[in-house]
Amino acid sequence: MLAAHPCFGVLTASQQKRLVADARLFIFPAEETVQVEGETAVVIWWIESGAVNIYKSNMEGSEQILHIAGMGDTFNDVAVYDDDGNPATVDTLTPAKIWLLPGATIHKLLGENNAFAQAVIRSMARRVRAFTRQIEDLTLYSVTARLARFLLQEADNPAFMEAGVTRKAIASYLATTPETVSRTLRLLQDAGAIQFDRYRIMIVNASLLRTIGRV
Repeated sequence: MLAAHPCFGVLTASQQKRLVADARLFIFPAEETVQVEGETAVVIWWIESGAVNIYKSNMEGSEQILHIAGMGDTFNDVAVYDDDGNPATVDTLTPAKIWLLPGATIHKLLGENNAFAQAVIRSMARRVRAFTRQIEDLTLYSVTARLARFLLQEADNPAFMEAGVTRKAIASYLATTPETVSRTLRLLQDAGAIQFDRYRIMIVNASLLRTIGRV
């Protein structure tokens, strides 16, 4: 599966084998903490299966989800590239198989393979754009528009379809409450944009959802 990753896929076959040889597989149950914000762990995590919740929190216990990551995604990349602490806490939403990729190996590969270094730059740039869009949504749009934009954004994200992605998780991402998310989902369903049940949210009219989300 490394070959399909936008960064690791550009490594040579021998470099991929070296990375796999240095990696370690961890199997986590649902609702298990993988890493804690601020701790030192110069590693990249790569998700073989399952979904995780990447978030920031404060002393009062409030949480802001930054990203819901799933199969094939990596996280904690920034800690390897700037040699600093973990930028966020990560908990599993579902049972997950996650590989630990040592930062030392990643640094060596960056020095050996220019295409890999360029792919990492592109990946980091995409994440900056994603966080820019998230800040825009949180500050400039209503909850209804934010939820519509979120559903459109996550439509092709396999992690979003995992059973562990609850209304609470969506609410944390959108900086609102689970009750508000549930009410807004009903409004979007009544409008004919989506259908949903306890486990899944399905877009039935993407054009209408884009209009609601001002996309």
